[in-house]
Amino acid sequence: MNLTPQSPARRYLLKTAALSTLASVAWPQRARAAACDDADTWIPPDDFLDDLPRLMRALRVPAIGMAVVERGEVVWSRNLGLANAGTRAPVSDTTLFEDASLSKPVFAYAVLQLADQGVIDLDQPLAQYHRPEYLAAHPWNEQVTARDVLRHSTGLPNWRKDPANEKLVPAVKPGTRIDYSGEAIFWLQRVMETLTGESLDQSMQRLLFGPAGMHDSSYTWSADLAARSVYGHRAVEDEAPGMPPQMLREQWSAAQVIADRWGKPLSAWHYEDAARALPLVQAITPEGLVNWPGDILANAAASLRTTPQDYARFMALMVRTRRESWQITDATRRAMLTRQIDVPARWTDKGLGWNLEATPRGPVFYHSGSNGGIFKNFALGDLAGQRALVVLTNAGSGNVLYRRVVRAATGHDLLTFDL
Repeated sequence: MNLTPQSPARRYLLKTAALSTLASVAWPQRARAAACDDADTWIPPDDFLDDLPRLMRALRVPAIGMAVVERGEVVWSRNLGLANAGTRAPVSDTTLFEDASLSKPVFAYAVLQLADQGVIDLDQPLAQYHRPEYLAAHPWNEQVTARDVLRHSTGLPNWRKDPANEKLVPAVKPGTRIDYSGEAIFWLQRVMETLTGESLDQSMQRLLFGPAGMHDSSYTWSADLAARSVYGHRAVEDEAPGMPPQMLREQWSAAQVIADRWGKPLSAWHYEDAARALPLVQAITPEGLVNWPGDILANAAASLRTTPQDYARFMALMVRTRRESWQITDATRRAMLTRQIDVPARWTDKGLGWNLEATPRGPVFYHSGSNGGIFKNFALGDLAGQRALVVLTNAGSGNVLYRRVVRAATGHDLLTFDL
């Protein structure tokens, strides 16, 4: 469990970061070779920004938030459009977007902070730290580690179809293939709760959001967060009338009633609180809206809300050369951005919390996000150029729009956009 400089777990982390045999080309060398000219910028060009409102109307994307990191600093941001197309409420610099799966790399960073501090061993089975009551009695579950979770090699499903009644079991032996899994992230979140004694949001505020100046970031819900958060909207091809279901907003607004009754904010809830609240929330919600405690608990895999500027502050930590004592070590950052599992014939690789792609313009790391088909987001980083781009939207066609932003701003046309 203790990651001292001499411990086997610590040596393994450093060894993994250094193994060029795990990468098509070693990340730091490729990154240095691909460094772009200082005159290059990832700020979208003026002619593209002038045309952006037309693209938003055509794709029925009411709002977009963008932010750019250059030389390790947030240098530009822009929020356009409407937080709610029905009420015509505009976005502002303090508007919060639902980051969806962009939640995962941020959580991964905090887990790696704990690894650097010796609180968690990335290669110790999670079941030795915490065993969820819904975990199936299966030998493969005894092998799942935090490293497996962060590189998506647990073999677990993304989400169970019937979490109230279905046990969690891997489809394959951990470490043998890539299976994208929100369930695995949520299990690791429960491990973090066990090790820290804190709720997810309390740990994230202490470890990352506070020190990084991410004051508009939270995995949870409150009246203030509700008032500042965008609503999601249908994709352009979806002709159904009215606003689509606002899944997290509806679930958490009901949970807020119980939190107010108890005098315990949702930001302080542990899994046990959500389990105790479940029947009370189900009594005041339509059948099927809230099915298990995970529906009303902060979720490390999906429930982060930020401004684009705040998410860019996180991206700056990934590409900035200088570091402060509270940040992950440089060796750990290299591990995040180094292929962690060798699966033949893949066009993209898995680091710790990030996808990696070797492009004609040099290697990049990235992640996308999609919640409920009504929030679509993307974050892209270039370690060599110390640059990053964040694009957050509030509509089902936002993925079409963010691809145009990425292409116009960076020149990258990623394989992930087509596969």
